[in-house]
Amino acid sequence: MSTTLTQHAVEHWAVEVDRVHARLGTHFARVEPRQRVRSYLVGLLSSVERKNGWHLAEHAGERTPAGMQRVLSGACWDADAVRDDLRTYVIEQLGDSEAVLVIDETGFLKKGTKSVGVKRQYSGTAGRVENCQIGVFLAYAAPQGRAFLDRELYLPAEWAEDAVRRHDTGVPEAILFQTKPQLARQMLERALDAEVPAAWLTADEVYGGDRRLRRWLEDRQQPFVMAIKRNEPLWLGTDRGPQQLAAAAIAAAGAPDAWTRLSAGDGAKGPRLYDWARIAIRPLRERGWEHWLLIRRNPHDPDDVAYYVCFAPVGTPLAALVRVAGTRWAIETCIEEAKGDVGLDQYEVRKWDGWYRHITLALLAHAMLMVIRARAGEKGGVTATT
Repeated sequence: MSTTLTQHAVEHWAVEVDRVHARLGTHFARVEPRQRVRSYLVGLLSSVERKNGWHLAEHAGERTPAGMQRVLSGACWDADAVRDDLRTYVIEQLGDSEAVLVIDETGFLKKGTKSVGVKRQYSGTAGRVENCQIGVFLAYAAPQGRAFLDRELYLPAEWAEDAVRRHDTGVPEAILFQTKPQLARQMLERALDAEVPAAWLTADEVYGGDRRLRRWLEDRQQPFVMAIKRNEPLWLGTDRGPQQLAAAAIAAAGAPDAWTRLSAGDGAKGPRLYDWARIAIRPLRERGWEHWLLIRRNPHDPDDVAYYVCFAPVGTPLAALVRVAGTRWAIETCIEEAKGDVGLDQYEVRKWDGWYRHITLALLAHAMLMVIRARAGEKGGVTATT
């Protein structure tokens, strides 16, 4: 679903840009890059078809892209400081104690071998192995709206170990190889340390299948519902004592008569209805907490089954777990919006700093878009279209 803003909402864009831009002022020692960052944000929010240096410069009335390119590669500013401003802005505008943190990744298709982190690797965006970069993202899904909080570039092992390529693309010395779940933990740690209000976390199999990430979240007492593969080993109490069994085997043995039909949220064609069941796992549990295997079955195709591992406070109803599982689509929508509306994937940079700078400004532009839409909806000034 997309939204169309009324003229009343459009008139507030410049005011919102000025508000957000004022937050960034302390990160720029010189006036020129500070003002050009504003032009960059305005360009990302505009209807410019291709949001690269040339087109953003043309939109700003500049004859060459040199100034816009300097925003990403030459000017002195800290993209991580702006990322922290992004997080603060999103929480101020959309923060809610019932919000869900969502982790996911997306591919950025690239030609050649020179762009930092690029290689032939699986891209969920393309649905196949492609020459691409992979970004891991943390999004925030709240009743008032959804937006991104953080981002990290996945640096493949061969890149992390190649001193020449690291030097050529400006990869900082402190950056070592990290798996995607390790990058997710890094972002989650920043969010939780900043006391971002969130009741839940959800993610797909890449992250749900990482037991170290799950254990860390449990230590932080952060409830989660994360997808896992059918063969993910889980501890279950049996007549013969605790045993480790595959998720599909646990489901087959324990769920046939326990299905409940519930909606995982509204889709383009209405409620997304599935049959759901849950089975208690982890015989040794923390006081006040429960561990569940959640099973989702397509009512029209009993062979279409998905599995989730859950960590939740005692007494959490099944419907709450289902709601969280269904919230993962929010980040897919965010990624689609950010690529389509604010040029998240339309950068033409090869170096580490350039990637982080463009991506951070694009996420900030997307957050502004979401805030403006949320305000317009509150005032009855937004119409929904499918």
